[in-house]
Amino acid sequence: METIVCRMGGGATRLYSALTQTRGSSPLPLPLPQQPDNTNLDPAFCQEQKGSPACPPDPAELLRQCEEALGDRPPRLHRKFTHLDDGDSAPSSPIRVMQWNILAQALGEGLDSFVQCPPEALRWSRRKYLILEEILTYRPHILCLQEVDHYYDTLQPVLAGLGYSSNFCPKPWSPCLDVEGNNGPDGCALFFDQSRYELVDSASVRLSAIRIPTNQVAVVTMLRCRSTGRCVCVAVTHLKARSGWEWLRSAQGSDLLRHLQTLVQKPGGDPGGAVSSDIPLLICGDFNAVPTEEVYRRFAASPLGLDSAYKKLSQDGLTEPEYTTWKIRPTGECCSTLDYIWYSRHTLRVDAVLDMPTEEQIGPNRLPSFTYPSDHLSLVCDFSFKEEE
Repeated sequence: METIVCRMGGGATRLYSALTQTRGSSPLPLPLPQQPDNTNLDPAFCQEQKGSPACPPDPAELLRQCEEALGDRPPRLHRKFTHLDDGDSAPSSPIRVMQWNILAQALGEGLDSFVQCPPEALRWSRRKYLILEEILTYRPHILCLQEVDHYYDTLQPVLAGLGYSSNFCPKPWSPCLDVEGNNGPDGCALFFDQSRYELVDSASVRLSAIRIPTNQVAVVTMLRCRSTGRCVCVAVTHLKARSGWEWLRSAQGSDLLRHLQTLVQKPGGDPGGAVSSDIPLLICGDFNAVPTEEVYRRFAASPLGLDSAYKKLSQDGLTEPEYTTWKIRPTGECCSTLDYIWYSRHTLRVDAVLDMPTEEQIGPNRLPSFTYPSDHLSLVCDFSFKEEE
């Protein structure tokens, strides 16, 4: 498995230009120049170096700027966290994770045909502020995104300026490239807060089915928590879409599980070389699969001891939400659950889950809209490490 480590620096000086940049005409994205490595950034450093170019700008101020730029839009979706009390003490080092298919700009404007969404709501000059607003509202420590086709010109520089390091893996044959004026291929991106975590390793994985490489990818990153010293392995993926491809999604999911099982059973990188078979896993993705599909069952029954965090919202704790995506296309209305955050139930605890907006909040024209930039809703969960026995 080829390992690609991608470290990004801060640099608030690029913030304004990245936000105001219009969609480029280059057929392929070109990496921006590397900024100074801020891997060792931490809260104490930020406090001491307030105003230094290496210190991330204030996220609250950037959120205010996004809201100001969107001043004429309808009220944003109001969502609340459901806090889970299992009798344990408050988490000492919470991990906030966001999973989100943000909708590739080229697909939204070109191929996806959201017949009830006004074209003005799909313009990048507007959507980029809605996407950043969603991220800044919840301030995840780990951010897992799919359908990212504005990584180099917007998301990477802006989030690097806020202290996030990241890795991006484009699809080998992205459908975005079939759209005139595209911004390059879409893919998966994984961001993490450098003040909370240090990078141990990161890999881009091309998923296979029956040993044949496919067009779907994953980013797998090993992080070490700066406050506890404990490692966590995070993966983000986007499996094959559309009905009729259930067998391929199952094969891709099995391939990802094999990669992860190999990774968490490898030496953990400590000087003693001890085998780390209990490294917690967080697997985020648009699986394009409803909970009755085989790929879902494979994850639920995996020997890695995985569970789906969003089941915690249900009364019985066993049922997924009614929907994570809701859209209207020429073929009809689609309301289904396709997105998940899987976690290691033996080593991680779910402390809070962001609820889903109601049908009334989403509105009769569904998603995307002037209120929300994607046809998929973000999933946000707070986790903590369970006490080691």
